[in-house]
Amino acid sequence: MARTAWDPRRLPDLNGRRYLVTGSTRGLGYFATEQLVRAGAHVILTGRNPNRLAAAHAAIERRVPGVGEEDAGSVETLLLDTSNFGSIRAAAATARTRGPLHGLLLNAGIVHPPHTRQTVGGQELVFATNVLGHFALAGELLQNLAVVGGRMVWLGSLAAFAGDRGPIDPELVEGYTPWRAYVQSKIATTVLGLEADRRLRDAGVPVASVVAHPGYSISGRTPGVRGVNEPSRMTRFIDNLQTPIAQSKEHGAYAPVRALIDPGIEGGQYWGPRFAVHGSPHRTMPAKSTRDPALGARLWEYCENATRVRWPFEKAARARRRLR
Repeated sequence: MARTAWDPRRLPDLNGRRYLVTGSTRGLGYFATEQLVRAGAHVILTGRNPNRLAAAHAAIERRVPGVGEEDAGSVETLLLDTSNFGSIRAAAATARTRGPLHGLLLNAGIVHPPHTRQTVGGQELVFATNVLGHFALAGELLQNLAVVGGRMVWLGSLAAFAGDRGPIDPELVEGYTPWRAYVQSKIATTVLGLEADRRLRDAGVPVASVVAHPGYSISGRTPGVRGVNEPSRMTRFIDNLQTPIAQSKEHGAYAPVRALIDPGIEGGQYWGPRFAVHGSPHRTMPAKSTRDPALGARLWEYCENATRVRWPFEKAARARRRLR
């Protein structure tokens, strides 16, 4: 029987399934959350700013018919700053008490140049936010994913194709620029997503690790949502000039959402828009610089030391067996 074509506007019924999305008060994270809730899922909406969390929550209640009603999607909020390991531990502890997770979308990140180079803990801010925080969170929630055979999706970027090698100096002690910090972080995110899948398979953990990128998705081509996406007229004007090579953040969320919920997708795959910068979700190939297992092993060890988090592979491998 031929497989039904995937329609991002008509997702499979997700009633009874639970997801956590990082950085879901803005952009891709918000629209991914909205799409999951529309399909009937319960989503833990996370962010580091309480006011923005409240605004995003209110937007979903306005825009999604019947949200919170019986047999409909629902949403709850959770404070989480992926640049702060204390925040990650606290949020993970709360999320663990709320039951199994069918999916974890590791979306939060810094794209634009930060005001400061370092976190409170002393790590380079972009790398900590985009990479280390997600490595730690995924490890903390691994058993919640394993009990239901869940999936984690790491948010990649076309920027990873701009780098010709993996991170050698993650803290960028030498040669720092905001763009280099971002490119390096997205190479590392993809490397870790692929390395996680190798390690999960080897340990017999029933969790898939997938990487997805949103193409070139910009706010000026995105629907206005009060408290979530309110671009200026100038931003609208400039972004609309890029129509042939860009898409909305709503459409940019299509690939990560499919990577998170499509039962036909396997761990270790890489997904993005069909035409690279825009289009329907499509399986593609990650940048050459991200596919080296030796680099994956080195970066994994670095993240373990930097975060002091060791993924509980043995416990996760037993988690689903105990549930049965």
